[in-house]
Amino acid sequence: MPRTGPRDQVLQTPRAAGLAGIVFALLLAAAIILIRLGIPEGTDEFTQGLTDPTKRKAVRTALALVPFAGICFLWLLGVVRAHVGDAEDKFLATVFLGSGLVFIAAMFAAAAAGGAVLATPRSTGGGTALPTWDFGRHFAYTMMIEYSMRMASVFTCSLSVIGHRLGILPRWLTVLGFLTALILLFVAPGVAWAELVFPAWTLLLSAYIFAASGHRGPAATVAP
Repeated sequence: MPRTGPRDQVLQTPRAAGLAGIVFALLLAAAIILIRLGIPEGTDEFTQGLTDPTKRKAVRTALALVPFAGICFLWLLGVVRAHVGDAEDKFLATVFLGSGLVFIAAMFAAAAAGGAVLATPRSTGGGTALPTWDFGRHFAYTMMIEYSMRMASVFTCSLSVIGHRLGILPRWLTVLGFLTALILLFVAPGVAWAELVFPAWTLLLSAYIFAASGHRGPAATVAP
């Protein structure tokens, strides 16, 4: 009588994790939008937003989403490696995995900086609250744009190269990946909202893997 075991679920795991990648893309996009709205870059808008309860609530919501986005991103790393399989190149796989981990670490640092801005008491008599808040705002944006998104660029580029060489990703998706990497590397630091191309591309990637894993046949049973 055939028996089932962990090996029988190998082809089903990427489908579930692919769904986690879709959730990650949506959570990251929402967090970026809320951070942009809650901690504006302009000095005048930022000063007005210090006491705006709506903007403060937006930042708090974004901070609450970031940890869950990070958890889903770890699942995404797993499903991509499972999709690549045993044919993965060790060099590119190391760059892919390392850049992904640094990306999420930098995003956590940016979120922590945003939380520090909210935790700083408001000044009632022209004290040091405004300079401290301004420092926290610049630190959060530096971590998010200068570091995390450039690591996302390396992540996207290395994954696109892997997908192109092994033929596991369609050509249109790898081309979009290279374009996304260039935008994150050179455009995002100077153009507001450009960082949203990363969750957009990740959403397409995850949706493709999710759909592709659904078209695979059922896993073979393991003989006793």
